[in-house]
Amino acid sequence: MDLRLPRLRRPRPRRALAAAAAVVVLAGAGTWTAVASDDAPEVRRADRVMATGDGVRIDTSFFTAGPEGRRPAVLLGHGFGGSKEDVRAQAEALARDGYAVLTWSARGFGRSTGKIGLNDPEGEVADVSQLVDWLAARPEVRLDKDGDPRVGMAGNSYGGAIALLGAGYDDRIDAVAPAITYFDLAEALFPDGVFKKLWAGAFVTSGGGCARFEPELCAMYERVAESGVPDARARALLEARSPAAVADRIDVPTLLMQGQTDSLFPLGQADAAARAIRANGAPVGVDWLAGGHDGGDPETDRLHERVRAWFDRYLKGDESADTGPAFRVTRTGGVDSTDGRAQLRGASADAYPGLHSGTRTVELTGREQRFANPAGANPPAVSALPGIGGSGGLSQLSSLGIGVSLDFPGQHARFESAPVTRDLRVTGSPAVTVRVKSTSDDAVLFAKVYDVGPDGRQQVLPSQLVTPVRVEGARAGKDVELTLPAVDHEVRKGHRLRLVLASTDLAYASPAAPATYTVSLKSGLTVPTAPGVTTAAAPLPAWVVWLPVAGAVTALALLLTGRRRTAAPAPDPDLADVPLQITGLSKRYARSADRYAVRDLSFRVDKGQVLGLLGPNGAGKTTTLRMLMGLIKPDDGEIRVFGHAVRPGAPVLSRVGAFVEGAGFLPHLSGRENLELYWAATGRPPEDAHLDEALEIAGLGDALARAVRTYSQGMRQRLAIAQAMLGLPDLLILDEPTNGLDPPQIREMREVMIRYAAAGRTVIVSSHLLAEVEQSCTHLVVMDRGRLVQAGPVHDIIGSGDTLLVGTVTPVEEPLAEKVAALPGVESAVRTDEGLLVRLGADGTAPRLIAELVRLEVPVTSVGPHRRLEDAFLTLIGGSA
Repeated sequence: MDLRLPRLRRPRPRRALAAAAAVVVLAGAGTWTAVASDDAPEVRRADRVMATGDGVRIDTSFFTAGPEGRRPAVLLGHGFGGSKEDVRAQAEALARDGYAVLTWSARGFGRSTGKIGLNDPEGEVADVSQLVDWLAARPEVRLDKDGDPRVGMAGNSYGGAIALLGAGYDDRIDAVAPAITYFDLAEALFPDGVFKKLWAGAFVTSGGGCARFEPELCAMYERVAESGVPDARARALLEARSPAAVADRIDVPTLLMQGQTDSLFPLGQADAAARAIRANGAPVGVDWLAGGHDGGDPETDRLHERVRAWFDRYLKGDESADTGPAFRVTRTGGVDSTDGRAQLRGASADAYPGLHSGTRTVELTGREQRFANPAGANPPAVSALPGIGGSGGLSQLSSLGIGVSLDFPGQHARFESAPVTRDLRVTGSPAVTVRVKSTSDDAVLFAKVYDVGPDGRQQVLPSQLVTPVRVEGARAGKDVELTLPAVDHEVRKGHRLRLVLASTDLAYASPAAPATYTVSLKSGLTVPTAPGVTTAAAPLPAWVVWLPVAGAVTALALLLTGRRRTAAPAPDPDLADVPLQITGLSKRYARSADRYAVRDLSFRVDKGQVLGLLGPNGAGKTTTLRMLMGLIKPDDGEIRVFGHAVRPGAPVLSRVGAFVEGAGFLPHLSGRENLELYWAATGRPPEDAHLDEALEIAGLGDALARAVRTYSQGMRQRLAIAQAMLGLPDLLILDEPTNGLDPPQIREMREVMIRYAAAGRTVIVSSHLLAEVEQSCTHLVVMDRGRLVQAGPVHDIIGSGDTLLVGTVTPVEEPLAEKVAALPGVESAVRTDEGLLVRLGADGTAPRLIAELVRLEVPVTSVGPHRRLEDAFLTLIGGSA
């Protein structure tokens, strides 16, 4: 049922020719595709080329699935330089979820003709309205009224902007979900009057060259690129192609997903959009993801799921659809050394805090300083590098805690705080006021705030972001309020904040004439902390948290059989808050006096840890877990859980949950009935079950009312996970929990484990998927042949190493590899299939290596540590694996 009031339609701008011309189907042989999946409906695809009325042809694909009948529609746009094929997978998934999905290649891309207009209202935006006209005539599409389909729009970057513009220009658009996109393109490419030259050049290059653009855009680019200074005409041209131009008309439910590692469209773009759209009275969700145009994790699966839920709520009218919190930010917690990415976890708030919430002032010290703008603005400082994106980029090293920015002596001023006395979470845009004088009329500065380690040498630029500012009339001196880039970054206790004002930056155009700048402080650094944003506030996602209360069931079974037990040792008060302490644990094989499954095993697990239990087959992992759950008795040693000795039927086992080798269900009962019956068997009060949380975790929807015998293997696994969650045990044990789960479900399970432990509980996971263990776990216990090989934090066992893997766009030729090997601080550089394996010497540093690679024009796509958990694991166990 649609409970929303109908929206008044405003006239849509159309070219006169296009207004008179109907959308014409020029070619249209349908291509039908079946997508393999458990009980997934067949996806039907029809490709057509449509005429817009001004000689341009737009290549489209239309996707539907399932039974006949009308359904809401989704228009899915692609990123700049791509085509409709880039969004095919998402289109098919939305079609299986009950949507009619239309994808298209924008003008000048894919098989579509015409010039690139950067989402020109008279070009690309008018094309969207004609696509909506076509949807309104389709028998598969649900209508709000004649000629008005129920339709949403989504897309990344270029496709995200057209979604916002579509909502502003065409009132038939009912909901939008743009990602990593712009609100004001002029401000994105000309921030505060400074030309973002490398990104602008990347736009032109990826578009196929200046001649592929509308003539006025090409002329504008060449004019600004030559002068290095954006003029009023250039700003006006881009502003007219920006959603900000129709900000007062975007009044539909909007989900804004913006990248934290994005020097092209930073978080401030989404902030401006959120404030404008909310002022129009529309629901707005804001999501800061870990990736962006500069690299990092795009979190594709999570965002696609959130987009689907958003459309379920606002297109299908499903009031029960969970659209997520008003604000969510992905935070990092450790590093996955297989690819150098930071481990991810979410934090959220019930209201979007903006960029200046919960501010506190951090005092800075430093005298008035003079520095040079060198002739030709060379050499330039280095921050973000457009083109080093994908899963790598400088932001990747920043997430590792490796400083990679370069500021040349004599070309910058710096001001520093005292060490912070407690951890400081910066969420939003810091601000500071400085006084600037110049020997020239205008000055161009690049402001950035570093996180500086206790030794004073290690400094990290969060997300590699800087704020450019043009100061006009600087010769007489001028007070300037600087708003630094929006970030979400934790400054650890004992670290300092360092404000740097540089005269150059590689990504931007600076004045070529030499000048001297003088800068002094006028205020402290105002830092936003967004106190309402907490990890605990975020709901446990979807359906993955753990574990049946196996200990309670074991205790109940032993009580029923009347098995006698010896008196348990007295509790150890010193271990009352320790989830697990294993001391001298041994278990012999049956009928063997000298062969051990586990021998003299000792380790400790503390609250908040996610511990990975690793070892080859036969290492003793499963035997250890069975003793921990009280299923078998050790021959020697002891296990204490919160200070209590573990014995079969011990009461403390009610605080232990376990997911081992799946769960048994009564096939004729529904999923819900199985969970209720299971909890009743434990004998614990119904109010302790947390059944609602478990049902949410199951994520089975209407299937919860179906008999379990109709479930697929994956569905049974998800129900077992929900059963494991009942009671929210303090110590959770997982033995190969990913069996039956697909990659998106595994990713979600990973986040839940981290979040579960962050709430003060403890998780122990045994898995053969080393990459998953590395991304999920904080600590490791490695076993081999029943003995402990090593235990400790993940990063200690892996080791940071001195070898970096430099990924490149194309294979590196031997002469170039030899030049890299000859660089100062480099011991060796070996070509690999991925790029270069560079070993640093004692005096080598990652920042210096990055700068030299840029100078040598090495086509870098990623930089990260080479050693992985797999390498460390194989080293520890030798040939046992």
